[in-house]
Amino acid sequence: MDSISSRVNEVTPSLTLAVTNQAKAMLARGEEVYGLAGGEPEVDTPEHIKAAAIVAMQQGRTKYTPAGGIPELREALSAKFIADNNLTYDAKQICVTSGAKMACFNAILAIVEEGDEVIIPTPYWVSYPEMVKLAGGKPVLVETKESNGWKMTAEQFEAAMTPATKMVILNSPSNPTGAIYTEQELRDIGEVALSEDIIILSDEIYEKLVYGNNKHTSIASLSDELYNLTITVNGFSKAYSMTGWRLGYTAAPKAIAEAIDKIQNHTVSNATTFAQYGAIAALQGDQTFISDLRDEYDVKRQFVLGRLKGINNIRVVEPKGAFYFFVYTGNLGLKSMNLTDKLLSRYKVAAVPGVAFGYDEGIRLSYCTTLDVLNEGLTRFEQFCREH
Repeated sequence: MDSISSRVNEVTPSLTLAVTNQAKAMLARGEEVYGLAGGEPEVDTPEHIKAAAIVAMQQGRTKYTPAGGIPELREALSAKFIADNNLTYDAKQICVTSGAKMACFNAILAIVEEGDEVIIPTPYWVSYPEMVKLAGGKPVLVETKESNGWKMTAEQFEAAMTPATKMVILNSPSNPTGAIYTEQELRDIGEVALSEDIIILSDEIYEKLVYGNNKHTSIASLSDELYNLTITVNGFSKAYSMTGWRLGYTAAPKAIAEAIDKIQNHTVSNATTFAQYGAIAALQGDQTFISDLRDEYDVKRQFVLGRLKGINNIRVVEPKGAFYFFVYTGNLGLKSMNLTDKLLSRYKVAAVPGVAFGYDEGIRLSYCTTLDVLNEGLTRFEQFCREH
């Protein structure tokens, strides 16, 4: 229709959600499906978090809150940043949003104007380029290399910059690759950003899911100068298994934080009130849920790595964080959409095509499911690879 906004017409649907919905529809029809596409923990939200939200509802905490969130939650997040990230944010610099996805979008809307360029390393999380387009900006994609662990170098960043560059988006640990930028790599990228005052959107939603001797570093913590250029995004979905609660947050320098708060005022008003009380319980309650979940994922990560390494005509880089493998499938002679369609329809294994992440010679496999599903799904994937 001619009446539809040109910005919306440029946006492509989320292929991760499309694959997940297709797999769920097959299951609803009674078909067997081995889901390796999902991006959410398979375990339930911890009981003490649910109980806190229930109590809040029973106490009548069902009304509007300040746009940026209830003061108690913002204070708890301020304390979390000090303890976990060596970052000092006043509560007013934090905005609680309806999911980390909205946190990213608010951050982009607060900074990007018509025609501004935003540098995004590929493979990227599916929504970054689409959010930039919706804000009127232009995504500038920087292709990372498998040989460099799927990470953008400072040199690549600098080469992609133009006078129109306004922002760079970093996601560490990464979806879909599980890559983690080291402190030195972040310092090098930060130096480039500082040279032209490029705003950094640092999406740290997977910060708690880091394996082995690897370490998560918040780029904003590396210097006062970088702090003043960085919008840090995080949320409750992955670490606390709260995907459906839709709770994320931004932390930013004062002027940017005020702009994000203004956007929140005129869009959703506030994140769900009683869910925010659940988030306080998540932050202040027993954190062994996270360490247990991380340990469980690490077992699955190593299991999947061993299985994938045994398949001759694919390649894989060991992920250091998150709960995904990005598998190079270029030797199979199929574009990623065709590959995942066949894998689902003929072998009943759901995976996400790499084209969704800006890289058409790979697919994303998730290991946030049961070992039984992983085992059978990988057996079928191996059979698929042998036959192609």
